[in-house]
Amino acid sequence: HYSIENLDNQLVLKADSTNSASGLFKEVSVDLREYPYLNWRWRINSKLPESDEQQKEGDDYVVRVYVIRSGGLFFWRTKSLNFVWSSRDKTENTWPNAFAPANNRMVAIRSKHDNIDQWYTEKRNVYEDFKDWLGEEVIDIHAIAIMTDTDNTDGNATAFYGDIYFSKE
Repeated sequence: HYSIENLDNQLVLKADSTNSASGLFKEVSVDLREYPYLNWRWRINSKLPESDEQQKEGDDYVVRVYVIRSGGLFFWRTKSLNFVWSSRDKTENTWPNAFAPANNRMVAIRSKHDNIDQWYTEKRNVYEDFKDWLGEEVIDIHAIAIMTDTDNTDGNATAFYGDIYFSKE
């Protein structure tokens, strides 16, 4: 369930998940040579129990932000970076997604050591992240998505998203 909420005197998107998964998807066209940085804010009210996120039964995250390059008619060529709040120890770890390993790269931005009920502002050079992952230049992306996901671990979560945009610096 998603709703617009006033939190800390700002309108943000609230996501609630109980043993479910849903996301919001927005088509955008961004030239990563000109606007390589993805910026966003997120906050969680609780953490999921630690799980093996590289296995299907542990592939849940209180918050995810996806950056998607479409494969067009060749849908199997679609690639996405998934920036996540991991239930595990380390940030900056990357791994293939448990359900679509060739098409989705997970990147832990936050971990179980980060605080709940606190806003975090993030910035990623997605041009470089795609290049590091795929070994090639990804010049443009076609969509952004967010997801609050608790279906595989039978959990529940409340999360907030705000200010998602691309920038030159």
